[in-house]
Amino acid sequence: MKIIKQSLLIVMSLAVLISCKNYNSINTKELSLKKSYKDKFYIGTAINQRQIEDNNSLESSLISKEFNSITAENIMKSMFLHPKEDTFNFDLSDKYVAFGEKNNMFIHGHTLIWHSQLAPWFKLKKDSLEMAVAMESHIKTIIEKYKGRIHSWDVVNEALNEDGTLRKSVFLNTMGKEYLTLAFKWASEADPNLDLYYNDYNMTDLKKRQGAISMIKHIKEQGVKIDGVGMQGHWHIDTPSIEVIEQSILDYAALGVKIAITELDISVLPNPWGLVGAEISQRFENNKLMNPYPKTLPDSIQTKLADRYNDIFKLFLKHQDKISRVTFWGISDKQTWLNNFPIKGRTNYPLLFDRELKPKKAFYSLLELPKNN
Repeated sequence: MKIIKQSLLIVMSLAVLISCKNYNSINTKELSLKKSYKDKFYIGTAINQRQIEDNNSLESSLISKEFNSITAENIMKSMFLHPKEDTFNFDLSDKYVAFGEKNNMFIHGHTLIWHSQLAPWFKLKKDSLEMAVAMESHIKTIIEKYKGRIHSWDVVNEALNEDGTLRKSVFLNTMGKEYLTLAFKWASEADPNLDLYYNDYNMTDLKKRQGAISMIKHIKEQGVKIDGVGMQGHWHIDTPSIEVIEQSILDYAALGVKIAITELDISVLPNPWGLVGAEISQRFENNKLMNPYPKTLPDSIQTKLADRYNDIFKLFLKHQDKISRVTFWGISDKQTWLNNFPIKGRTNYPLLFDRELKPKKAFYSLLELPKNN
């Protein structure tokens, strides 16, 4: 009986140690995400200004240990990088690139042409020639600044409506659909060795997928280089289905382009009115039904999230020959934009590390997966 009690105490002590295990307590010789997937595809994360400036040693340690690719969350969008037509702010982007180089990472640029978070002066361009001159200067100045240091770019971001038609942005309104082809042309002229991507959300939806395929075919038919599609993974714990994600990967790969899974996070919260995607202009009211886990995530949902990530990454490994990069949109639940989208003040849990940077079940579910796939 005494032996049984001692055994139970040992088991309970181990359980407590495991449950309290945080990132710093992980042996540096243990597996990391980037080590587990090193022969498969890059494992990336988006980093914010605080992380770029290396203001938190624990976060910096986690980023350098777990990831071998980075994306700038916000600082390279035009309103920050090119706020006035004659003014570029390269201070933070210089630090971003230096951070990636210091940690021997694949460095991705996000994003050159986007209708949102747009520098206001772009909107003053009223005809096609003015806009073309502005776009070409913007694209080539930034790419040439980091030539040979940034390895790939989202050249155009979110140019499609949900029905697959082109979004009526200031670029489309002034230049017509050829602004897309020209953006990729100017980017490739500035650095022929770059990987050039079109990036968008809801790229698994049939109509939007068809629109993206048509767009990419058109660009390629003009003899212009486009290397890949960024499928934003702003997905839900239940949707889209694995079958739909797989068909989307196959459809894009059939175009002869690479697939990057970008902005990956899995929301565990209810979607108001069935909202999908990442249209940041949409906002809704907060209430208890929309914010069911304000303090902590129940174990049952933790397990469901881990299973969802496991199923998704099994699919990625199945198609590893088509996938160049998988990038999480942030490093922890504390950082995630989903705490405020599409409803401000909610508590979401979409990433692999919790608010204290402790690894979640979802993290451990992915570590050993490549060994058997």
